[in-house]
Amino acid sequence: MARIVLVGAGSITFAKNLLSDILTFPELSESTIVLHDIDPERLAVAEKMTTWMVGELGVGAKVEAHAERRPALDGADYVINEIAVGGLAAVKRDFEIPARYGVRQTIADTLGIGGIFRALRTIPVMVAMGNDLAELAPDAVLFNYTNPMSMIPWSVYAGTPFRNVVGVCHAARDTQSTLARMVGVPEEEISFTTAGVNHQAFVLRFERNGENLYRRLDELIEADPELRRRVRVEVYRNFGYFPTESSEHGSEYLPWFLSRADQVEHYRIPVNVYLDWLAEGFAEYEEQKRSLDAGAGVTIERGDELASLAIHSIETGTPRLIHGNVRNGGLISNLPADACVEVPCHVDRAGVQPIMVGELPTQLAALNRVTLNVSELTVKAALEGRRDHVYQAALLDPNTAASLPVQRIRELVDELIAAHGDLLPEGIRG
Repeated sequence: MARIVLVGAGSITFAKNLLSDILTFPELSESTIVLHDIDPERLAVAEKMTTWMVGELGVGAKVEAHAERRPALDGADYVINEIAVGGLAAVKRDFEIPARYGVRQTIADTLGIGGIFRALRTIPVMVAMGNDLAELAPDAVLFNYTNPMSMIPWSVYAGTPFRNVVGVCHAARDTQSTLARMVGVPEEEISFTTAGVNHQAFVLRFERNGENLYRRLDELIEADPELRRRVRVEVYRNFGYFPTESSEHGSEYLPWFLSRADQVEHYRIPVNVYLDWLAEGFAEYEEQKRSLDAGAGVTIERGDELASLAIHSIETGTPRLIHGNVRNGGLISNLPADACVEVPCHVDRAGVQPIMVGELPTQLAALNRVTLNVSELTVKAALEGRRDHVYQAALLDPNTAASLPVQRIRELVDELIAAHGDLLPEGIRG
């Protein structure tokens, strides 16, 4: 049976959701579940939870827990990554230091100054993981959930011999469901094509039986002033296609919103909301830990996590369509070949097979190239240890550039480098 490795298994809610899917698939229920986390307490909680779930479901899965990465990866068939390098302390620095300079953020994990530094912390670990996989499990599939998604898979396939990495994210799927609900048409009756860059992909086709459902959406927006106070709706109205990311997330990737207090108010953008989400996540972890200690276990319910669906398809041949973040290589013809792009993918026994999209509308490709400029410079900064590329990524970042002049951006970068210290590549912090 499959050897399925969860890296960052101490993210208990994430692990619970994945395992609820994996262990309730009969074809996967005899797998070996391998847990890895560098936090010994969280690893122990993850092991206790997984063992409890296996017993509660009465399945034959085997459970291993490893504090060291290499024994966990050895012989893996599938690796699911959800690490957060530096933990809560690093995330707080990503918010608090830019805020002192006047840079507002909401999530700070995909683009923006926070996304840049999250990538710089994470890429060295991902490169080490990719090198380990090339040696210990060269035929494995690495499913990455860690943001920034436009940078992390890119760093693996550009910086290591390991190539079989696929980034998975719910945004495209959830957006398609949201649009179906908005126009009142069952999702299964709608033909969608969604592609671009993670968290900035766009619904290119939205129709039923030849009817362009964007016309219905336009009528809804025209009739509802409150809808027009959402960032993603404003992006749609100006660029012609609905974006896959939420308004709070999407506001960080553009120069027109967070840099102006009046726009923050008008579009109801929840500044620093990710810190609230993290606090809720820590409270949930403590509750789940108490429940496990009391022998009450956790709730097991299917959630159709993308990695679990993909693994099931590869193991059984069940065909599915997911959205994956992969090396472009011409999949989107007017974006750079080396870039990490998000496209529909067929999944079956042959693995994850990206679908050719072709050319994006010019205005969407232009938006995506702005994101990819920052992504490419950040990846190169991390792989080559170049501090100048960190400055350049920050200078080209839309929200940071709209908020600060050149010298203040450089000072902000310097302060963040000093604050994150040894978490960053040596050439950058030197």
